[in-house]
Amino acid sequence: MSCDILLPPVDEVSQPFWEGARRGELRVQQCRATGRLIFPPRPLSPWGQSEPSWIAVSGRGTIWSFVIPHPPLLPQFSALAPYNVILVALDEDPTIRMVGNLVASEDGAIDEVDPHTVEIGTPVRVVFQRLTDEIHLPRWLRS
Repeated sequence: MSCDILLPPVDEVSQPFWEGARRGELRVQQCRATGRLIFPPRPLSPWGQSEPSWIAVSGRGTIWSFVIPHPPLLPQFSALAPYNVILVALDEDPTIRMVGNLVASEDGAIDEVDPHTVEIGTPVRVVFQRLTDEIHLPRWLRS
């Protein structure tokens, strides 16, 4: 898939997240001192003030919130509007929320789901869409 959209930054802190995504694994950080999950990635745990470890999670959650963007938008997204942007609360810890898009198929476009069918509380599971060799972006399917 060619990529004309804006890509997320990959740095040394987020690299393990993107490595997991390339393997089809959703990863989050975990505080070594407390066991609490951490997302987005950061260099130090806010609770243990040490470097967090990385763990794989189930990739399941529920739609906690959503928005349907309409133009005017960043040029890279204008042709896709309206599309959905969802906030997913992970099953392992509902305070951990990830932003993504609800799609109808693993390689589906972010505008393929009718915006009127997106509902808070819907169970979802992660899939990874290859944008580049380095970036496999989490997207979400109804489960």
